[in-house]
Amino acid sequence: MTSGSAAALDDPVRYTDAPARRESLLARLATTGYVSSADVAAELEVSEMTIRRDLRRLADEGLARRVPGGASLPGGAPDGEPFEVRVTEAATEKRRVAEVAAPLLDGAATVALDAGTTVAAIVEFLPEGVSVVSHSMPVITACTAAGLDVMALGGFYEPATRSFTGPSTWRAASEQSVDVAVLSCTAIDAGGPWSANPVDAEIKRALVGAAQRVVVLADGHKVGARSRVRFATPDDVDVLVTDAPAERLRAWRPAYAEVLHAD
Repeated sequence: MTSGSAAALDDPVRYTDAPARRESLLARLATTGYVSSADVAAELEVSEMTIRRDLRRLADEGLARRVPGGASLPGGAPDGEPFEVRVTEAATEKRRVAEVAAPLLDGAATVALDAGTTVAAIVEFLPEGVSVVSHSMPVITACTAAGLDVMALGGFYEPATRSFTGPSTWRAASEQSVDVAVLSCTAIDAGGPWSANPVDAEIKRALVGAAQRVVVLADGHKVGARSRVRFATPDDVDVLVTDAPAERLRAWRPAYAEVLHAD
């Protein structure tokens, strides 16, 4: 065996040692913002229960935050929960919202899709021949696999949200011209949709300005909630698509020009 600390870090035997294992988990959290209990257990060849105990210990020490399926950094990912967590939350509802929204893209030559998990679900319903503008890696990958033309908005890659972000992304988004922008939100109320952080909000605002028509997707868990930064007003939103119960929408539905309900 090669001597030295680097070699020790590559030695699977070290994972029988709890402190070294937890050190590895912290390194992964620092890099990606999220770790999956199942994935790490398989990679390190230990039981998932062992990894859950490690993550519980890190959470007790304030070094990690337990989330469904694993753990994230204590302060959460820069754009809210990690993609791996968000994509599994209300997955059926998100797919239904995306399916109902898909006909709104008929006739569009160019569509902008942002980095939300509800928006990512719309890719399978995109019409043939449409060109896509996006800063979401899952969207870019899925569109490429489907043979669609893609304009990828580059910038700093954020592993936790699997998207490009930062000033470069905002500038690239500002230079686009699209027929429809399909945007996600972390919350929405009578005053408009919200985003989890200022940088993401600026990118969404740029896409709003680049689009002839703006469609916002919001699963019912987000309706009536508030988040950190409002990125648009109801006047900016041409169509809101949601599966929220009608009674939750009644008070502020008139603020939006059109609301489609995904039963």
